[in-house]
Amino acid sequence: MTTLPTPQGRLTANRPLNDLTWLRVGGPADYLFQPADLEDLQAFLHHLPAEVPVFPMGVGSNLIVRDGGLRAVVIRLGRGFNGIAVDDTTVTAGAAALDAHVARKAADAGVDLTFLRTIPGSIGGAVRMNAGCYGSYTADVLQSATIVTRQGEVVELMPADLNFRYRQSDLPEGAVLVSATFQGPAGDPADLHARMEAQLKKRDETQPTKDRSAGSTFRNPAGFSSTGRADDVHDLKAWKVIDDAGMRGARRGGAQMSPKHSNFLINTGNATAADLEGLGEEVRKKVYETSGITLEWEIMRVGDPLTD
Repeated sequence: MTTLPTPQGRLTANRPLNDLTWLRVGGPADYLFQPADLEDLQAFLHHLPAEVPVFPMGVGSNLIVRDGGLRAVVIRLGRGFNGIAVDDTTVTAGAAALDAHVARKAADAGVDLTFLRTIPGSIGGAVRMNAGCYGSYTADVLQSATIVTRQGEVVELMPADLNFRYRQSDLPEGAVLVSATFQGPAGDPADLHARMEAQLKKRDETQPTKDRSAGSTFRNPAGFSSTGRADDVHDLKAWKVIDDAGMRGARRGGAQMSPKHSNFLINTGNATAADLEGLGEEVRKKVYETSGITLEWEIMRVGDPLTD
């Protein structure tokens, strides 16, 4: 039996994760660790036996945890890791700060990070996934990111260290991202807030924001995010090939491809992780059969299936 270090923060054994994900599914993690502060996180990781896997988790907005749970220590940052500071056009945010809050606070100070406003998640996830929309990406504005390594050391990474790609970046194995610094263009606060309101309105009109979803299910086949521009072409968007495959509104158990936006996988109330992932795989198969395109998951799937 592996002995875990005793932290100052909260360490909970066999903790169900379903209430921590937007899709409200998932079995238990071996442990959930919520560090009290940076030093607590450093000490815990330093003393954690090397064979114990670590899984950093944000607000669970882009995640399916399988029904059998996660054989790891899930690390979830909270208070103490959600501060936001603005200095001229430089914005530093804790990894647990919500993207929307960072966008608003930056706009208040006349810094344009408006693309973050409609992204459902926290800054740690935005950096990890190179989140973006409306033609802007996290990689475009990131100055540096601070991590705690699996050995408990605090290290500052530059954008080149992260090797940003479409919806991807490279972080050292087991590292926990704790903060990020951005440089945004200057803008008029009133204009920036007006732009964000327009973006929110458009999102609510076109996406199932009132349903339980995890955002976009699949990456766009061409590897580019929807820009939202008027001249944007829609011939290789994930929703279009899903529609062409006849899978808009498709169901499996309590899972459904949203009738409002067919690239959104939703939990209609009683879905299991197996329902959701299984429906996603059905969609991928059908799209491949009808168009020859292999859709890639944008939602991260982790953990073990439930076994009898």
